[in-house]
Amino acid sequence: MKHLVGKTMTQKVPFMGDEVEVKKLTVGEILELQKVINASQKGKQDEEKQMKLLRDILRLAVIGADDISDEEFSNSPSGELSELSQKVVAVSGMGTTEGN
Repeated sequence: MKHLVGKTMTQKVPFMGDEVEVKKLTVGEILELQKVINASQKGKQDEEKQMKLLRDILRLAVIGADDISDEEFSNSPSGELSELSQKVVAVSGMGTTEGN
């Protein structure tokens, strides 16, 4: 089993009529993501905090999303981005919904 430690696994998920590849997060990445989520929930909740969290999740897990600027994210439908972040969470085994 040790030879599998650090192996990157991905899964294709539908997004905006196409597919994107989502990386299954490691335990360490999940723990870091939980810290980001907890930090975003402190203080006053606002739309910008939620969008930043959404961008952070997608940049961490969606292959190629780390190259997308904040402005480019702003030009995407928020509902679609939110659905994709839910799929990211599910693919990594953190959510209650299916990854497909």
